[in-house]
Amino acid sequence: MRQLGISVYAGHAPVEENKSYLALASKYGFTRVFMCLLSIDGDKDKIVSEFKETVLYANELGYDVIVDVAPRIFSALNISYQDLSFFAELGVKGFRLDIGYTGAEEAMMTFNPHGLQVEINMSNDTHYIETIMDYKPNTDALLGCHNFYPHAYSGLTREHFMRCTERFKQFGLTTAAFVNSQCATFGPWPVDQGLCTLEEHRYLPIEVQAKDLFFSGIDAVIISNCFASEQELAALSAMKRELLEIKVELIAELPEVERSIILNELHFNRGDVSDYLIRSTQSRVKYKGHQFNLMNANSIIERGDIVIESSLYGHYAGELQIAKQQMKNSGKSSVVGKIAPEYHFFLDKIEAWQKFRLML
Repeated sequence: MRQLGISVYAGHAPVEENKSYLALASKYGFTRVFMCLLSIDGDKDKIVSEFKETVLYANELGYDVIVDVAPRIFSALNISYQDLSFFAELGVKGFRLDIGYTGAEEAMMTFNPHGLQVEINMSNDTHYIETIMDYKPNTDALLGCHNFYPHAYSGLTREHFMRCTERFKQFGLTTAAFVNSQCATFGPWPVDQGLCTLEEHRYLPIEVQAKDLFFSGIDAVIISNCFASEQELAALSAMKRELLEIKVELIAELPEVERSIILNELHFNRGDVSDYLIRSTQSRVKYKGHQFNLMNANSIIERGDIVIESSLYGHYAGELQIAKQQMKNSGKSSVVGKIAPEYHFFLDKIEAWQKFRLML
């Protein structure tokens, strides 16, 4: 099951504000919480007390709470990897190791008697997860989660992100990554220029970031900075997590059949893929015999343009196409709309037989 999550930071906001945020996100179906012990500073007893109060409230709302730690935090709080009772007493579902051990310790921790989940940092392209697997962990208690990056331009490249993600997905492990609220004002660290996993997401609308992560095989998408707006929470709640939906802009006075083809059909890219076009061909079968009049036949078809072939194109009439690059119009193709600019990067990611919907 694909999850939506938020982050709350004890010691960085009043407990009651964190509780209010938890309650609001719960209303929109969020079920996971990221918390951070890495940035604890000051009265540790007070911070741990605030943690417990916040975690207890999150648990009452049905959240899965994962807390971020590292070996130095284990030392600071006198925690041993052989005795994880601290986390059980804290009330969390599990803990994330921002920095790990040798692999043997991680595997051993997955057999803890408290049923705690052990989450591993996914953002380093090394054989770390393979080493853990060599030590035969309990994979039911093993998760993966990427980092987030508060400094602009320091986030992951897509190529690196995908390599790291595939390392974990090959073992069937549940994965997570972070998106960045454009309304939030703080995170766990003094620097906060957005807290995304992928650098190219930093200034995109939050639902575009989340769709991209789900589309890339991530199981849990977590808003990393505080506090996301209710509008952003609602947008994430409303989106489909199993199917890519792409926002479009349509020309004025579009005929009803063409409009229905665009917005009401489940599209998929043909198996014999083209460098130039995403081709959704079932509409030409469904509407065979319908007269598709030529309209808006621009001489140049631009990247992101949505085309429905006119009846001048014979048996192609009614086929929906999306341009992946600029090309000449034969004079028979109707340009009926375009993909919203912030969704253009999806055009290069839709593979053969990939299903998707178009929406306003």
